[in-house]
Amino acid sequence: MHAIVELGSLQYKVAEGDVIEAERLKEKADKEITFEKVLLLVDGDNVRVGQPYLNDVKITAKVVGETQGEKLISFKYQRRKNNHWKKGHRQKLTALSISKILT
Repeated sequence: MHAIVELGSLQYKVAEGDVIEAERLKEKADKEITFEKVLLLVDGDNVRVGQPYLNDVKITAKVVGETQGEKLISFKYQRRKNNHWKKGHRQKLTALSISKILT
């Protein structure tokens, strides 16, 4: 069984036991949180699609900790102008362990 859940402005495919890295959340480590914005639930051949969300499905997860994503480089260059700049960015992420999908 797996589901599509909306966290912030992004959507993630989750199943029980998965560990996902979502955009940074306010919750601290070892805290249980519940997601109610479930868009799709697949249980074998049974597929349920929300309009836009499934009201009776909830997903519980445990916050594992905070990490950082890989470094992204932004580079801008103008030829013949002696003008360029290079910046790096690492997004802060929250690692979540999916405990249960409650239907």
